[in-house]
This record gives sequence, C-alpha cells and structure tokens, in this order.
Amino acid sequence: MTGSGASQPSILEETEIKPTRDDGPWKVVLWDDDHHTYEYVIEMLMDVCQMTWEKAFQHAVEVDTRKKTIVFSGELEHAEFVHERILEYGPDPRMSSSKGSMTATLEQ
Repeated sequence: MTGSGASQPSILEETEIKPTRDDGPWKVVLWDDDHHTYEYVIEMLMDVCQMTWEKAFQHAVEVDTRKKTIVFSGELEHAEFVHERILEYGPDPRMSSSKGSMTATLEQ
C-alpha cells in the first residue's frame, strides 16, 4: 500500500487476542527434584493447599513419577498466593542436600 506514509498494522496484529492477567484458570505447577522427601511434599501441600493426606500423597506420587503436578487451578489472585507460599516454604529438614523450597511455576 502506498500513500499516507504511516505503516498499517498487519492482519495478525489487528486480530491477535492478547490475554490479560485475569484470564484463567491459572495453574500452580509443582516440579520434581531430588532434594525433598515425600513427607515434605505431603506436609507442604496439606499446609499450603489445605489438602487431605490422601490427596497430597497422590500429588507426591505424581510429581515423583511424572516430574510435575498441578496442585492448584483457579483465579489469579489465589494462584499467586499458593505459588508464593510454596516458594517460601523452605528446605526439607530431612535432607541435608535441601537448600530451599521446591520449584513451582504459575501458568495459564
């Protein structure tokens, strides 16, 4: 196109839908490592996510076998809260190699 000199946005730019921070559901994904015990994972999930022992155990098995597990899915504000609490939970006192909390990510 010629003429005005101003560049026109492409069709992709005009039609691209950009998600907002409120689009959901948001997921908190817990990632496997070799520095936390099953007991730690179960206790942490019972405390942070208010899970039953049985549900927390299922997540501990899943994170160990599949290398990740979704421990929360919902609104952004609640997901951020759960994510932050996991990251601040601290090391596993049962393992000397544990230097900090487990890794968790916030995903859409």
